[in-house]
Amino acid sequence: MPIVNDVIARVNSFVAAAPMAPVSVDPLNIPIPEVVDLGAAITTLDRVHSAPGGPGAAVRMARSAAGEFRREFAATGTVEQAATHDLVTLPYPTKFGLWRASVTPTPFLFITNRLVIVRWTEAGGRVRTLLWEPSDVELDGNTPYFAALARRTPEIVLGQMLREHATVAERVAQAGIDPAEVDYLAFDHLHTQDVRRLIGTVRPQADISPESAVPALFPNARLVVQRDELEAMRDLHPLQRPWYQPETFVDLDPARILPIDGDRLLAPGVAIVRTPGHATGNQTLVLNTDSGIWAMSENVIAAECLTPQHSRIPGVAGWASAWGQELILNANTLESTAQQYAFCVVEKTLVDRSQADERFLQFFPTSELTASRYAPGTRPTFSHGSLRQGV
Repeated sequence: MPIVNDVIARVNSFVAAAPMAPVSVDPLNIPIPEVVDLGAAITTLDRVHSAPGGPGAAVRMARSAAGEFRREFAATGTVEQAATHDLVTLPYPTKFGLWRASVTPTPFLFITNRLVIVRWTEAGGRVRTLLWEPSDVELDGNTPYFAALARRTPEIVLGQMLREHATVAERVAQAGIDPAEVDYLAFDHLHTQDVRRLIGTVRPQADISPESAVPALFPNARLVVQRDELEAMRDLHPLQRPWYQPETFVDLDPARILPIDGDRLLAPGVAIVRTPGHATGNQTLVLNTDSGIWAMSENVIAAECLTPQHSRIPGVAGWASAWGQELILNANTLESTAQQYAFCVVEKTLVDRSQADERFLQFFPTSELTASRYAPGTRPTFSHGSLRQGV
């Protein structure tokens, strides 16, 4: 396949030496409102965050606490409606997604980022709508790491390797939802995210709206985010800077931001829990469905990364066995690797096994490993592809 070889050769020519664009190192005045009590507090997993005895003890505590949380959460009921919607399939460095385990020389694998639309009815009859991972694909491309790669990538490569399926607005419209009905927006973490067009700004923006403030695509929606991540974004560490766009948060309306601090039950069968490590303030969407409990985050990029002994991706099972590790991290940033590992154990303990193949778990990566002819040696052994509940 000449085109495949050409793409791989071109990618190899620049991936090892893509300098980062200059970024600000001065603290930013990102608005951080007071923490809100959204839904009901969940305290079962708190002891994982404060486990005495070091990171090894935290892993053992993760298994115990997650097993208890699993039983409690299942008893809350099932989510009314939940559905995934493909947004974009894009290249992602293999050395990050399959950290240390893959033996393929292919520099990039491919992941599909998906929007999750979750809906439930409150006791008074009001319908609530949560958009999980509503990424603005166009603006997210300005993230320093990806912008640097794009500048060095020939157009032919970009055209072959990037596939945009639909925008968030298009997916919401296809689901029959009025933008004014959307109550909450949330991400597993804020790497790459630029939410200005989603919730609007209080001042003009030179790059996208120089004459007036940016109008909100979702006029009644508020951004649900762990306060810890907003605090971190004000003054990023050099390891964090290539993956954030903190300057895009400065002019957000504080009234449109809902900081939370901890784990929250939003509705029967719907929870957001803290899973820090991959990023400060990382969080996971947990859903209880007719097929059992699911978890959604980007801590790993494939369900098989939580049961690597069943993976057929070259190198993955052997690496996990050789080093006695039960999972393969998504490791583009190593903010707190041991902590990320512990909360991956939380995620794999609280979910059910897949009804399609019980070797794999109902962990659904928000950016899931996807087969591509441009990435030989990284074809997933198993993919969820989509999730539908009550739709």
